[in-house]
Amino acid sequence: MDGIKILAKERLELHGIKPSMQRMAVMEYLITHRTHPTAEMIFTDLYPEMPTLSKATVYNTLNLLVERGVVRLITIEEKNARYDACMDPHIHFRCRNCGAILDIDVEKHWIPDMPAGMSVDMSETYCIGRCTKCNN
Repeated sequence: MDGIKILAKERLELHGIKPSMQRMAVMEYLITHRTHPTAEMIFTDLYPEMPTLSKATVYNTLNLLVERGVVRLITIEEKNARYDACMDPHIHFRCRNCGAILDIDVEKHWIPDMPAGMSVDMSETYCIGRCTKCNN
């Protein structure tokens, strides 16, 4: 079993998810494709290798992964939900010209001090502009 398969299996099991063949395929895809794909992109890419895979299975798997905290649901676009397997703190940037969604690394504790009595469980920050490629 290669490193990505092991990582995918460990992440699923750590969150109490049975690592079925379909779940493993979706998790491996998200780990190896840091492009913030949509469910449709995942299905389209996996289907040729897994002709028994259905769109419903991809959507159900993604919903389970988000619900259990294995992946993030990104709503940086109005029309498409995107998914991200990177759970480290980072900001998402969307280029309004080419549509690319990129990660911007941040310090681990970049959230400002919160008022007394408040706590942060999760933070999502989105930036929209033009990427380096489109600005040149």
